[in-house]
Amino acid sequence: MSERNAVLNKYFPPDFDPDLIPRRKQPKNSQQVVRLMAPFSMRCNTCGEYIYKGKKFNARKETVEGEDYYGIKIFRFYIKCTLCSAEITFKTDPKNTDYSAEHGASRNFEPWREERAVEEEDRLAKLEEEENNPMKVLENRTVDSKREMDILDALQDIRARNARNERVGHSVDLLARIGMEEVEDAEDAERRRLEEEDERLVREVFSKVAIPTASTSASPHVSSDPSEESPAASTSTTVTVKRKADDIEPSLHSLLPESTRALIERKSTSIHTSKKKKNDGKNTLGIKLVKRSKVTKVA
Repeated sequence: MSERNAVLNKYFPPDFDPDLIPRRKQPKNSQQVVRLMAPFSMRCNTCGEYIYKGKKFNARKETVEGEDYYGIKIFRFYIKCTLCSAEITFKTDPKNTDYSAEHGASRNFEPWREERAVEEEDRLAKLEEEENNPMKVLENRTVDSKREMDILDALQDIRARNARNERVGHSVDLLARIGMEEVEDAEDAERRRLEEEDERLVREVFSKVAIPTASTSASPHVSSDPSEESPAASTSTTVTVKRKADDIEPSLHSLLPESTRALIERKSTSIHTSKKKKNDGKNTLGIKLVKRSKVTKVA
């Protein structure tokens, strides 16, 4: 890695032959240094220190001579106690897919391993007893058949109970769903009814009426011809009027503000006055007549 980082190149001469390099001689069963974790919890036999499972060690590994399991090699590991540095060894156990303590430490008690060993011993004792006593074989078969029947009955009861609970659960869910739908329908109907009542009440209280509005800027000349009337004078605005509770509709004039009413009255008065002034002294043809006094000439 350091050579690659330093970008160093090695020189191989043209006459280099790797077969001429002498082989290094090593012992047949040499030990290797490996990094491992304790495969089981143990206690040191020298100082009594407890070593928990999974503690890391720098161990030496070697192949056990003369031991194998169906051609599988067995390895031995050497570690040191963390307190007194006493040497502890353990080996691989391919038969049980485990490790076994060999020297320097004793494995802590593990109840499940004891139970497994007791079950194995009971099974072997039962087989040995059946080989010598045919009646015991019949009794064991009867007991086993009865146990199997009891297990099947219990399993059938459990299945029936689960099926019944599932049906009840589906029924409860269906009823709850139907009940929720009915409640939602009732709530929607009540909400729609209340909204309709509110709309009807609003329509009764409020109404839209059209009132004429006068132009804010009065023109100095107003034509007497109705066809030539200004568009601003004939426009109307739709306003929302709140009715009283006694359903008495007020007059449009009373609904207008004071300034608008005064403006309308003043404009109507000016219109009448201007028409009267224009009609004075004119005939229907629009010709103004002028009266002159007669002067008599005295000879």
